[in-house]
Amino acid sequence: MPKVKTHSGAKKRFKLSPRGKLRARHAMRSHILGKKNAKRRRRLAGQKLVSEPDRAKVRALLRK
Repeated sequence: MPKVKTHSGAKKRFKLSPRGKLRARHAMRSHILGKKNAKRRRRLAGQKLVSEPDRAKVRALLRK
């Protein structure tokens, strides 16, 4: 049987923290940043934890 490949899009977008939590980038941070104020850009700069309902889906994509 061939091995099942990891989902390429998911592996670029999500990563596991050292304690096993799923981290993701914030949305709305890639372009058109001039109209967003500095406070908003700073808030979107860091990574966030994947929400509870989506964790199982993301884990399945990374496990494939």
